[in-house]
Amino acid sequence: MESTVSLLGRLPTGRRPPGLNELVSKLYTYLPQADIDRVLEAFEFSAEAHAGQSRRSGEPYISHPLAVARILADMHLDAGTLMAALLHDVIEDTPTAKEQLASLFGDEVAQLVDGVSKLDQIQFRSRAEAQAESFRKMLLAMVEDIRVILVKLADRLHNMRTLAAMPTDKQRRIARETLDIYAPIANRLGMNSLRLELEDLGFNALYPYRYRVLERALKRAAGNQKSFLRKISQRMEHAITEAGIDATVVVREKHLYSIYKKMRDKGRSLSEVVDVYGCRVIVDDIDTCYRALGVVHQLYRPMPGRFKDYIAIPRVNGYQSLHTTLFGPRGLPLEVQIRTTDMDRVAESGIASHWQYKAVDQKSYAPQARAREWLANLMEMQKTANSEEFLESVRVDLFPDKVYVFTPKGDILRLPRGSTTVDFAYAVHTDVGNRCVAAKIDRRLVPLRTVLANGQSVEIITARGAQPNPNWVNFVVTAKARAAIRQHLKNLKRGEAGELGRRLLDQSLAEFGTSARRIGRAPMTRLLDELGLNNSTELYEQLGLGERLAPLVARMLMSGGTTSDDADATPDTATDGHDAQAQAARLPALAIAGTEGMVVSYARCCHPIPGDEIMGYLSTGRGVVIHRNSCGNLAEYRKQPNKWINVTWRARVSGDFDVEVVVDVINRVGVLAAVASNIAGTGTNIDHVSVVEREGDVSALVFMLQVQDRRHLARVIRSIRGMPEVLRVTRSSGRRSHRDPT
Repeated sequence: MESTVSLLGRLPTGRRPPGLNELVSKLYTYLPQADIDRVLEAFEFSAEAHAGQSRRSGEPYISHPLAVARILADMHLDAGTLMAALLHDVIEDTPTAKEQLASLFGDEVAQLVDGVSKLDQIQFRSRAEAQAESFRKMLLAMVEDIRVILVKLADRLHNMRTLAAMPTDKQRRIARETLDIYAPIANRLGMNSLRLELEDLGFNALYPYRYRVLERALKRAAGNQKSFLRKISQRMEHAITEAGIDATVVVREKHLYSIYKKMRDKGRSLSEVVDVYGCRVIVDDIDTCYRALGVVHQLYRPMPGRFKDYIAIPRVNGYQSLHTTLFGPRGLPLEVQIRTTDMDRVAESGIASHWQYKAVDQKSYAPQARAREWLANLMEMQKTANSEEFLESVRVDLFPDKVYVFTPKGDILRLPRGSTTVDFAYAVHTDVGNRCVAAKIDRRLVPLRTVLANGQSVEIITARGAQPNPNWVNFVVTAKARAAIRQHLKNLKRGEAGELGRRLLDQSLAEFGTSARRIGRAPMTRLLDELGLNNSTELYEQLGLGERLAPLVARMLMSGGTTSDDADATPDTATDGHDAQAQAARLPALAIAGTEGMVVSYARCCHPIPGDEIMGYLSTGRGVVIHRNSCGNLAEYRKQPNKWINVTWRARVSGDFDVEVVVDVINRVGVLAAVASNIAGTGTNIDHVSVVEREGDVSALVFMLQVQDRRHLARVIRSIRGMPEVLRVTRSSGRRSHRDPT
């Protein structure tokens, strides 16, 4: 084997970066000579590509990729990953192209480097969108090769270790991103050691004062407890040895960020956090774990409700261990973790253990299998969401799950804390979630928004033709459920928009004595070509969503294309208010049935209800927004005449409609309850109520009611007026808005 000295002698002359000798020495402990040569070739190329570049700290830039490679070498990663680590910035920060890397180092390494690279060459509308799209690209590259995220995590770890060279505001931004995204990813992939360091570094950069205060407090406490804890661990090791068990007992202290989160989330002081210190017991096999548990429970009394068996039911990231909290000497709470040697290795290295120990039993590949399952779910989500929705979904899905529930067949599903029966349904299958109508927990019917608890058995009842309820988005917590519901609603909205758009175009074409069906294929084809649309469905959807205006489209159809008048016309200036008003009067009114779904909504400024005289406003992206004719926002009519359309109510209208009623009452105890009881007696639902103090002994009660029509509202108002405490009852009139009247 060629010596390290002679091998390094082939590198370019000049001062070698610190850490290169250490990297090569580490590689000799587990890689063959041919792989080491490939890694050094990648180093030579990277050093030349980054020549003349420096980090903000003043060090040569090559020191950064070299440090990333050393972090990965400590995990015993393969040569391809180490080469990608050394080259991970050359596409982004040098003129090097992906194709050049592929020709020199192979497609595999080029794909890894490309997966880690940001998308700086593409222009985005905002930093948030750029970050989301880069993150989306990286995660999708992970699906193809999970080593992408290992390089990215090592890259982030070294950047966090050297964060002090950055400006304070940038330190805080990077630290927040690390705590929100990268540390949870490391946790999800079971890489505990890396996760803990990322969290503590992020905590220190984001909240330096809190970090220092907590660090000093823990050091004081540790000084008092060290000898005490050493005695406990020695006594525990002696008792386990006496029972004939070969074990290693290690005293451990929780990391600062873990303690801080517990104090913050549970509102506790440091003295109230019971598991700051603990012992880890490492044994040979699973059977011995449970035997050791019996020994420690005989030695110290266990705390009720503080035992967790993560061996029988592993965490989502593959973590396995027995956890128990004991009443130690002097009542000191002591957390004990009991696991096998393999479990301990997996707990620290996670998916990296796949490359580190390839000869171990297949059970130790659990982190790899679970990571693949998670990435498969990400693939499904990304097909239906834009970049920022996808990033939000991943954030929701990153935190460790705490709830373990059973299917009717006894299979275990792991879900985030706070998951509902709807989350469970989507975890089983997207189709099950979409067709879910009811749920049973432990054979008893429960509401769909019921939050699940550990150990429950959940059964989902489905129905053919059932569809997701839009309100589910408000209570589901899993990314898969949220993404599936949103996608269904998008599809539903497009379908409803298409139907509304056809009706709007027919309404405008009626002025010319025709309709969309009778207009003929040729004029429609010419118009679609001119607008760059694929088919009439796209046109109807745009009309229904207010992205195009039906009167202008109708005129284009009848004129055989864009006329000279229309070519430069905008929706605001195509006609003046008087012309538009006359035109609207000639058009048949669009009939509103109350069942149009999400593309017809009702203005919150004036709360129209069936029986009111109404007008419709075309709002981009929302469809038609209905206003009362008495609404102050109709003053916008003359400014944007082409956006207002003539609408009316159908003879039969379905649903309940919001309406605001103001009740002036004499102040006395119980008057609000009395008025609310009166309203409830009319069979009317109260959605919201507020109290506005008037002068003297008078108050105004403002009720948001749900009524069917004006007759229903009149019945409610008559009932309230008959109360002796009531001075006046009025319906709120439309409030003038200076913004878009939607």
